[in-house]
Amino acid sequence: MHSYPAPAQARVQEMVQAAAADPARAVSFQGAPGCNGHRAALEYDPACLPLPCFSFEDALDAVKDGSAARAIIPIENSQHGRVADIHFLLPESGLSIVGEHFMAIRHSLMALGDGPFAAAYSHPQALGQSRVFLRTRGIVPMAYADTAGAAAYVAEMGDPAAAAIAPKIAAELYGLKIIADDVQDASDNMTRFVVLAPQPLDPASLAGQTTMTTFVFEVKNIPAALYKALGGFATNGVNMTKLESYQKGASFSATTFYADIVGAPGDPAVDRALEELAFHCKELRMLGTYPQERGRG
Repeated sequence: MHSYPAPAQARVQEMVQAAAADPARAVSFQGAPGCNGHRAALEYDPACLPLPCFSFEDALDAVKDGSAARAIIPIENSQHGRVADIHFLLPESGLSIVGEHFMAIRHSLMALGDGPFAAAYSHPQALGQSRVFLRTRGIVPMAYADTAGAAAYVAEMGDPAAAAIAPKIAAELYGLKIIADDVQDASDNMTRFVVLAPQPLDPASLAGQTTMTTFVFEVKNIPAALYKALGGFATNGVNMTKLESYQKGASFSATTFYADIVGAPGDPAVDRALEELAFHCKELRMLGTYPQERGRG
């Protein structure tokens, strides 16, 4: 908590105490009160007790140590791509994905004064999503750990030439003026969050629902290994909606892939596709099967 700006400290303390009194309702998120993770937690489960954590690692650790029953973590944005480090953190956490949530992103420019502004502070994702707005106004983007934390930091600095890009609720929490609404460059800006818990959902319990299954895998280091590994999804009619690669370590000798498919283990087509995938892999790790919140395609 010591890493939060002073204006956020009291609110963080209140939320931490509430979550500690009823951890079964607590949902951890990365950021200061008023950030998009806070909004996402309340949208996903209005009855939850949002638990602010300074870093993504802290939010995941809160679930592992029992401080929260679940975590809600952004994984990708429609305009700015995947959230940095998440593909490394999820497999390493040992937690399972039990849900997803799509949230429309609406950024506001806020400050103590009326401008002009030399710099705007925010999370790198929010800065990237508002790149054109900032560049056309000559405002220098300055990275901060999260959006609402940036708003609290601007309030703490007391500099009228500094602004923040954050959800509108952050201005109310930290006493800032809304200078401009909807400063994101795209009107259809959307972030996908995943919900994590200590134990996976049983795919059989999701019968009758459209489901998603997420996994990571590393193919064998032989020619056409990826082509062969993915062939089972095509031949069995399983829709793969996401496939991303990332490097493990600094050797560049092994590539890990992150994938989402529509369907669940227990479905014969999915089982056959995963069996063929496993045959061509050095490692295959399931991250979870969960209800699909939004249709693909």
